[in-house]
Amino acid sequence: MPEGHTLHRLARSHTKLFGKAPVEVSSPQGRFAAAARLLDGKILVRAQAHGKHLFHSYGPDQVVHVHLGLYGTFTEGPVPAETPPRGQVRMRLVGATHFTDLRGPAACELLTDGEVAAVRARLGPDPLRRDADPERAWTKVSRSRTPLAVRLMDQSVVAGVGNVYRAELLFRHGLDPMLPGRSLAREQWDAMWADLVALMRDGVRRGRIDTVRPEHDPKVTGRPPRQDRHGGEVYVYRRAGQPCLVCGTPVLTTELAGRNLYWCPTCQPAA
Repeated sequence: MPEGHTLHRLARSHTKLFGKAPVEVSSPQGRFAAAARLLDGKILVRAQAHGKHLFHSYGPDQVVHVHLGLYGTFTEGPVPAETPPRGQVRMRLVGATHFTDLRGPAACELLTDGEVAAVRARLGPDPLRRDADPERAWTKVSRSRTPLAVRLMDQSVVAGVGNVYRAELLFRHGLDPMLPGRSLAREQWDAMWADLVALMRDGVRRGRIDTVRPEHDPKVTGRPPRQDRHGGEVYVYRRAGQPCLVCGTPVLTTELAGRNLYWCPTCQPAA
């Protein structure tokens, strides 16, 4: 599932390519057809993201909410758009110079402003948004007996953090993934939040997740660059059994709350 930086990149791209101008909206697959007819020919005012949710606003009470889920993707190209669309295209946008096709989302629906507010109210602060309030997340973390690794993946606590940012953030701060949230010191949380903001902003710029500090970069250490479909240089994510880039201890993995967890037992000792 795409992490938050990907949705913010999409919001920027869609605003640039389609914003402030009328767009053609259609649903070749048919599952979004009624809403598409209401929006066709209208001006896309703006696109924005909150966590893993994307919102296309066409004016008061006309907002398209998209959640990509595990399989959703946007593909784009220059106009004229391909005819007919390939695959099961839930929603197609056609602007003056480009088109984009949405396939396989978990959600693609037309919402009112009130319904959008309700969706966002269920989400925690998004480190990539200017209106993010880390105090809200800290309150939930600091009162919880739940392992920190679980709380970081809870979208009602912090919106946009997925498995990669979770694993890498805990490693960078030397924290045991099983540490109860209430055992985390406030200064540790403040440092983690600042680091998360910086890492995710870098992800928006680069289009991939890089978490390795300069001194551990392949160009410095001489090790081969990471070969993985997810891209980016990381410390522990999907490196189970490989030596830790800092201490050499084999990286461990286990399943936690239905997701794979990665950590270094030496750099992230149990409390």
